[in-house]
Amino acid sequence: MGDKKTAGFNIKKIFARSEITVIVAVLILGVIFTIFSDSFLTSYNLFNMGRTAAIYIFIAIAQGLVVIVGGMNLSLGYIGGMVVVAAGYSMEILGLPSAAAVLIGLIVGILAGAVNGLVITGLKLNSFVVTLATSFIFQGLINGVSQGFPYNEIPEGFTFLGREGFLGIPYLLWLAGLALAILGYVFRYTVTGRRVLATGGNVEAAKMSGVNTNKMIILANIGSGFFAAIAGLLWISRTGSAQPSTGVDWMVISFAVAVIGGISLKGGVFNAVGVFFAGFLIVMVKNGLVMLNANIYFEQTYLGLILLLAVSLDSIKEIINGRKLKQQLKSGK
Repeated sequence: MGDKKTAGFNIKKIFARSEITVIVAVLILGVIFTIFSDSFLTSYNLFNMGRTAAIYIFIAIAQGLVVIVGGMNLSLGYIGGMVVVAAGYSMEILGLPSAAAVLIGLIVGILAGAVNGLVITGLKLNSFVVTLATSFIFQGLINGVSQGFPYNEIPEGFTFLGREGFLGIPYLLWLAGLALAILGYVFRYTVTGRRVLATGGNVEAAKMSGVNTNKMIILANIGSGFFAAIAGLLWISRTGSAQPSTGVDWMVISFAVAVIGGISLKGGVFNAVGVFFAGFLIVMVKNGLVMLNANIYFEQTYLGLILLLAVSLDSIKEIINGRKLKQQLKSGK
C-alpha cells in the first residue's frame, strides 16, 4: 500500500515539473500532426523545424534573462533588427569580412542591452517603460540606416552555419543546446548565476544578502542584447539575407517560448530543458497548422492563445495549491 502511495506521489511530482508538461505536449502534437500529414515526419521537415526552433530558443533566452531578474525587454526584436542591419551593412556596403560583421553585430546587441540596463537602474524606471521607449529608438535607427532595403550580398560562407548540420541535426540546434547547457550550469553552480536568480526571486532579500542587484539587472540586460544579437546573426545565416524587418514578430515568440519553457514571469527561475522543448512546441504549432491547411492569417491568434494558456496554467496551479494548503490547515486544526 505504501509503495503505491509513493509511486503515485512520484508520478505527481514528475508531472508537476514544467518541462515534463512541455515534453508531453510536444509528443502529443507530434503524433497528431504525423497522423494527419504525411510530410510532417520527413527528415527535410524535421531539419527545417530544428533550424527555426534553434533561433526561437535564442530569442527566448534573450527575453528569459531579463524576465529572470523581474523585468521584460520589449525592444528585443528591434535589437535583433539592428544587429541584422549592422551586419548586412558591414558586409554589403562596407565590404568587411564575415568575422568583422559578426563582431560588429555582437557589439551592437551588447551596447543596446547595456543602454536598457543602465537606464533602468540609473533612473530607477520600470523595464516596460524603458524598453518600450528604446524599441522606438532602435526601430528608427533600423529604418534610417537601411531605408527599408534588405542586404542580399551575403557571402556563402556566412550561410554555412544556418543551412548545414551534423549527424542530421542542424548546426543551429547544436549551438542552441550548447547555449542552454552553459546557462543551466551558470545558474546552478556559479555565484553570479545564483545572484541573478536571487535578484529576480526577491530583490529586497537579495540586497540584504549583499547582492548588487543593479549590477545583476545590467548584466541580465547585456546578456539579453547579446543573445538577441546571436539570434539575428543566425537568422541571416539561415535565410542568406539581412532583412530590416527581422525581429518584428519576436516579442510574442520570446515570451511564449520562455514562459511555456518554465521561466516564471515573477522572476528567479530558469529551465534549460523546458526552453529547449518549448522552442520546438511553437515551431510545431506553426508548421503543423500550415500542413493542415489552416488559415495562416490567424497564426498570431493561435500563438497568443498558447501564451495566454501558458501564463494561466501558472496561476491555476497557484490557486489549486493555495486551496490545498487551506484544506490542510483546516484539517490540521
